[in-house]
Amino acid sequence: MKKISFLVILAAMMLVAFVGCAQSTPAEETPAATEAPAATEAPTEAATEALTEAPAEPVVLNVVGSTSVGPVIESLAEKYIAANPNVTINVEQPGSGGGVTATADGSADMGMASRNLKDEEKETTPDLQAHVLCLDGVAVIVNAENPVTDLTAEQIKKIFMGEITDWSEVGGEKGVITLYSRDESSGTREAFQGLFLGKDDAGEEIKIDDKMCLIVDSNGTMGASVEGDPMGIGYMSLGLAPNYKVTSLKIDGVDATIDNLISGDYAYFRNFNLLTLGDPQGDVAAFMEYCMKDAEAISYMEEKGYVMP
Repeated sequence: MKKISFLVILAAMMLVAFVGCAQSTPAEETPAATEAPAATEAPTEAATEALTEAPAEPVVLNVVGSTSVGPVIESLAEKYIAANPNVTINVEQPGSGGGVTATADGSADMGMASRNLKDEEKETTPDLQAHVLCLDGVAVIVNAENPVTDLTAEQIKKIFMGEITDWSEVGGEKGVITLYSRDESSGTREAFQGLFLGKDDAGEEIKIDDKMCLIVDSNGTMGASVEGDPMGIGYMSLGLAPNYKVTSLKIDGVDATIDNLISGDYAYFRNFNLLTLGDPQGDVAAFMEYCMKDAEAISYMEEKGYVMP
């Protein structure tokens, strides 16, 4: 009897100890499996597109040619690249002749020429195409201190043909005239010769005699040279002349201004052309479309004094 009572008491004590241990278990030791799983947000549509859209392939365009057209294309390229950061546009300016050659042999994706294509260039490379970007006047420039501000077209022709050699012969102060000209690859030179020198009695184009002139390699060098020479006279893009301390001469009494170019009163202008070998394709076509038709590009060119065709 005593043995049974002892066993009952022992069992009761073990039951109390077990219950006490169960109540002392900390809440944080509850198995993780009993916790509700955290909610996962579904990705937004924009995030999904960002993850799936591949970055644009890099594009490199090489543009080669005229030092007159070059500054325009450089500025338009900067604007185009800002909206198309995958695009790189390299602009080289060896002159219009260099642009024709580079486009014809395929070393340039696009060329620049401040003149129209010559007949022999068309015959040699029938697929060569010229696309008119804008129109630019040709300014005849003298040093800002020169009192001569107005010449006739005939006087300009005689000066560059060596028939007038002193400023006093055209109303200026006595002093030998210094002639500045561009090299033979220059489209500005081609335009100047056609506009002011014309053709001889045999119908051949009259060309400048390089031995009579100081030859410069760009519009920038021309502007700086005449700016620094009180006896100098030269010619350059009308749109670039305001960047230098030079006077753009009146021709036959007509001011060399953009307004007169637009109205047709100032008749001395040429085309700014973009060149391609065959029809423009792909990235070249996209950049040309921007240059020639985009409102931003057109507004820029008009602000700089160029006339749209």
